[in-house]
Amino acid sequence: MRSLTTLDAWSADDVEAVFALADAYDQGRGPTTQGAVVLFFPSTSLRTRVTFERGASLMGLQPIVFPDTTLDKPEALADVAEYLAPWADIVVARHPDLAVIEQLAAAQALPVVNAMTNENHPCEVLADLFSLRRHGDITALRFLFVGADGNIARAWQEAARVLQLDLVQCCPTDLATPGAVWTDDLEAAVRSADVVLTDGPGRHADALAPFRVTAELLDLAPAGVRFAPCPPFIRGREVSADAIDHPAFVGHAFKGPLLPVQQAVMALCLDLG
Repeated sequence: MRSLTTLDAWSADDVEAVFALADAYDQGRGPTTQGAVVLFFPSTSLRTRVTFERGASLMGLQPIVFPDTTLDKPEALADVAEYLAPWADIVVARHPDLAVIEQLAAAQALPVVNAMTNENHPCEVLADLFSLRRHGDITALRFLFVGADGNIARAWQEAARVLQLDLVQCCPTDLATPGAVWTDDLEAAVRSADVVLTDGPGRHADALAPFRVTAELLDLAPAGVRFAPCPPFIRGREVSADAIDHPAFVGHAFKGPLLPVQQAVMALCLDLG
């Protein structure tokens, strides 16, 4: 039984299979099924919940949605999964604790998809890579992640390990993700970046203020650079307003593939491909 808890547990072939299925869904010919998906989401979730819930409905799965706090109970999560299995075909869960997702998946009762934790966010990165793939070979790109260690930084590190991506993180040394290729020279790093990524600073806003991505900085990047800040981004925080107006900004439509990619992940886990 296949689940998606971390991209480290998947192979490059698995990722390519997701991309092939996402192409099919994007073209209106993705596989369909009958059944139900149980989704656990906090009330603050927007893009991820919409695309999973809508995507499931379009592929024939009835979405049954609970708050993520439903999983915060003394009952063993293996028992939760075993009880859900006769009624549902797959679980999609967004929860702060990756261990919750892993325990649901470990029961091997039904496939489980990680829709975000405090540790990682695999589907978000898969969707970004799918968008970039439309413009050429993603393994030939030089990726620059500007920001501190966190779930988005770690998800990009997972993707880089699986797909052998050229990824550099730029931030103060004490905020770097363990094991990452790292620099604190933002100007030099941007000069060789094909894709510039960001995430919100969290509690490190003061330390990361000098690492704000601006239009002036993007002007230093190679021609054709793509700037893909992770939403929700805040103008004047990790990005400047003029950076969002810069031609390098990929635009809001860049996140459109979240829908076919979420469908593809569920389809692969359900062995519909």
